[in-house]
Amino acid sequence: MRDYRGSLTYKDHKYMLVFNLNVMETIQEKYGTIENWGSLTDGAEPDAAALKYGVWAMLNEGIDIENEETGSELQPFTLKQVGRILSEVGMDTASDALHETVTESVKSDEKNA
Repeated sequence: MRDYRGSLTYKDHKYMLVFNLNVMETIQEKYGTIENWGSLTDGAEPDAAALKYGVWAMLNEGIDIENEETGSELQPFTLKQVGRILSEVGMDTASDALHETVTESVKSDEKNA
C-alpha cells in the first residue's frame, strides 16, 4: 500500500479519504473480505449501505490522521451523517472518490505482485 489521500468536498470543506490497513480491517470485519465489499460498491448501481460504510470508514480514518497531525479535535462521523453527505454530494461523486482512493492506495502492491 502507498500513502495516498483522496478527498471528498462537502459544504465547502475538503475531507480526507484514506484507504489503509485500518480501513481494510474495519471493512473485512463487516463484509468478510475486501473483494466482497468491492463487488457491492462497483457497478452502475452500488449498494448504498456498502458505499456508505466504506466512505464512513475512510472519512473517519482521515479525521483520526488529521487530528494526530494537526492537534485538531474533529469528531468522527456517524453512519447517518455520512448518509446525508452522500445524499448531498451524490452517490456517483462519492463512489468515484472512494474508488480512486482505493485504487491509488493499492497501486504499489499491484506493481510488486
